[in-house]
Amino acid sequence: MAISATTFESLELRGVGRSFGENAALSGLDLTVKAGEFIALLGPSGCGKSTALNCLAGLLPLTHGQILLDGRRIDTLPSEKRGFGMVFQSYALFPHLTVEKNIAFGLQMRGVPKAEAAARVREAIALVKLEQHAKKLPGQLSGGQQQRVAIARAVVLEPSLVLMDEPLSNLDAKLRLDMRTEIRRLHQTLGLTTIYVTHDQEEALSLADRLVVLREGHVQQIGTPDELYDHPRNWHVADFMGYRNLVPGTLASVQGGVATVDLGGVAMTGTPVGSLAAGEAVRVAVRPDDLVVADGADAVRDGNALDATVAVVEYHGREFAVSATTDDGRTFHVRTATCPEPGQRITLTARAARVLVFAEQLASAGDDSGARERVLV
Repeated sequence: MAISATTFESLELRGVGRSFGENAALSGLDLTVKAGEFIALLGPSGCGKSTALNCLAGLLPLTHGQILLDGRRIDTLPSEKRGFGMVFQSYALFPHLTVEKNIAFGLQMRGVPKAEAAARVREAIALVKLEQHAKKLPGQLSGGQQQRVAIARAVVLEPSLVLMDEPLSNLDAKLRLDMRTEIRRLHQTLGLTTIYVTHDQEEALSLADRLVVLREGHVQQIGTPDELYDHPRNWHVADFMGYRNLVPGTLASVQGGVATVDLGGVAMTGTPVGSLAAGEAVRVAVRPDDLVVADGADAVRDGNALDATVAVVEYHGREFAVSATTDDGRTFHVRTATCPEPGQRITLTARAARVLVFAEQLASAGDDSGARERVLV
């Protein structure tokens, strides 16, 4: 019997929230997930992403809102009645059971006939390419192989939704890359619907159809990877989309779609995001790739010239990651093909079109600011 995902049309989260006493770990999450989508919940530790996943799984009861599957409310159902698969960060394998018995466990609990269960286990093992390890115990496997077992155990149940809670965080860099490809392949091969928790923006961008960026329990932005990468709504989203340089300053003026920011006596121009007023505190956002270690001609051509002293140089293969500090103590990160020396004076430039200017203050709790999604798109 071939493994395939149980289908549904849409999963809807309406104002989903979870509080622990006076502390709201998750507040007002509105999201509609289409069948076959890969959704990544992205944010730092404590932002509410794992809380959201555990609420979906039924491991935490809601304190606010509803969860509906094809219009039928499921947040009142126990975890085992929701038909979802779960892949944990810690693998959560039974150490005394072989690979095939770990994968078969859920099928046995559901009373699937032995012949059918055996066929589905064999196919699941083949899907994750562990045929030669079927009789081994988890302790005899590498971390990547154990994670493959955990994924096979989830998909063998043919779940309508697979929930993954930072499944790659315990793996080394090369295995993370390999497993990212494997997870995406399985998602596409089986027609899965997946909700994936991560704090790694590169992981989220490479895997997801849409991203949900969270901060302190509140949604900051929902959109496709290219939407968030090219058009972050605030500096928190920009931080996760690669704008490592988030430098505080004061907005001097906004004219004709160009914002001029005072950075301690040095002016920098960029594109304003949202409504900004002269005199307010802002953050200037620039990707390291968009800063250039300039000669005199570059500085005149590009504008936004910043004099700085090289503090740290890291070798990254084809390029160097450089941290440089301005005279007033502001640190900028830049990538360059040349290798400056620590202590060397350099000039950094960035085209105004590659610089974003955000309000320092993020949207407060309960301020929708267009960040939440209320319709299926």
